[in-house]
Amino acid sequence: MTTLPRPTLTLTADDARRIALRAQGLLGAPDRRAGVRGVLRHLGAVQLDTISVLARSHELVPYARLGAVGRTTVEDAYWKDTHAFEYWSHAACLLPVEEWPHFAFRRRAYRNRPHWNHELPDGVYEQVLKQLHTEGPLTATELGGAKRTSEWWDWSGTKVAVERALMYGEVVCVERRGWKRVYDLAERAVPTALLHDELDDAECLRRLVRLAGESLGVGTRSDIADYHRLKGEQVDAVLADSGLVPVEVAGWGKPAWADPAALATPPRGRHRTTLLSPFDSLVWERARTERIFGFTHRLEAYTPKPKRVYGYFAMPVLAGGRLVGRVDPAREGRTLVARQVTLDGPRAVPAVAQALLEAATWVNCTNVRVERVDDSALRGPLTAELARALG
Repeated sequence: MTTLPRPTLTLTADDARRIALRAQGLLGAPDRRAGVRGVLRHLGAVQLDTISVLARSHELVPYARLGAVGRTTVEDAYWKDTHAFEYWSHAACLLPVEEWPHFAFRRRAYRNRPHWNHELPDGVYEQVLKQLHTEGPLTATELGGAKRTSEWWDWSGTKVAVERALMYGEVVCVERRGWKRVYDLAERAVPTALLHDELDDAECLRRLVRLAGESLGVGTRSDIADYHRLKGEQVDAVLADSGLVPVEVAGWGKPAWADPAALATPPRGRHRTTLLSPFDSLVWERARTERIFGFTHRLEAYTPKPKRVYGYFAMPVLAGGRLVGRVDPAREGRTLVARQVTLDGPRAVPAVAQALLEAATWVNCTNVRVERVDDSALRGPLTAELARALG
């Protein structure tokens, strides 16, 4: 294993928290000129998910940083003219198309995979590519059907083939239509200069480790590995040559590495007050969220209802650079419903009210209704704050 230099700089826990917030685009003036594409480039990855409460997660991420950006604007920024591609990173993610060459290591790994969970009949893979060549772009349904039966997991041979081609890098998703992927050949969609697998694994991994460090600002080995779901040994192999610098963070108890650019200037500026998607890269790694914010975050959408503590899609509330509560939202017509609200004491009331009101405006709601507040003594102050703002 490569011997790494010892840290020469010690950061306080608050220093690290502010560096992380700025690296994630949640401290300082937002870059509105760069817009949604700028957010994607800045973060390096935006996670996708099927759940839509206020909006889908890939819409909530730029909203948290830019404010009320139009949903059509978001979709166009990601998919129009192939400025992004969908691939496996932290999970299923949108990635800047400029990073296509750096995922060659993962495409190679998929091509070398000895077995898959789904059997593929002879000739189906080639037929899918031929059909896309002559008729594309197409959905799996248009290619011949996505399912064999009504069961969600029971993919047809066509769906298996086109998803395998996506993982191999022969096919890309060029848009979402009713949340269905629309597939086309990579050779038509990805810019020619980027469409190659020439970089070796080490160069790919160095780039992704550096990108993770820049997107995190400062992080432990496990933080950096988790960002693009790399193996610990993959990170170890390239960390010394990644350009990240070792630091010590008070209270973390683990070695950490930082983006040197993040250390060059103190993180200052306006803090965003906003609801965060549970899949937002600021909070998507539970151990890091607890370490930085002292906040336990877990998505409970897939937890049986009687066992949920905070709600189906509890969204952390960010204010003043802290996580000050949670809101489990829903929509009923033009009303944003806060089904369950958890507040970190009375001081969180104004911030949570502001976050709810801004979110309501964004999704064209004209009213906000609070159903339950975990601390019942804070329900009155919260509803009063909302009533004052709504007039």
